[in-house]
Amino acid sequence: MKLTSVEDYGLRCLLRVGRAGEGRSLTIAELARAEGISESNVAKMMRILRQGGLVKSTRGQAGGYSLARPAEEIQIGHALAVLGGRLYDPGFCDGHSGIEVSCTHMPDCSIRSVWRMVQQAVDQVLGKITLKDLLRSEPEMNAWRPGGARTLPTYSPGP
Repeated sequence: MKLTSVEDYGLRCLLRVGRAGEGRSLTIAELARAEGISESNVAKMMRILRQGGLVKSTRGQAGGYSLARPAEEIQIGHALAVLGGRLYDPGFCDGHSGIEVSCTHMPDCSIRSVWRMVQQAVDQVLGKITLKDLLRSEPEMNAWRPGGARTLPTYSPGP
């Protein structure tokens, strides 16, 4: 499973705005320059984040984008959902039925059960991480675990 460029760029822009601090706004040009992303992509990300209630925009000479609420109140799971949706949602099967009206596995689908479990695991982790948590350095994040757990399970794909 991979993050889309919208989710990656959007989260990077959100982090950059969070790092600017309370009371400071960043323009699209400043965000683009700081993140190495085109201004058109930054404008798209900021529009999505604004519509999702994560950032607010201010017009004028001192205008730009700032957080719509404190960093500790912004869950990363919510931010990613705003940027691109969830890995799995109940309507998934409706849109992936192949050439049929509904999926041939609709009555009894073991795959659907796996996607639900994966989504629940992702929600559980991302629901505990806030933007304020991500404002830490990488070594701090590597040492930190939500809820005090010292390690998270990892998956290594087979050969």
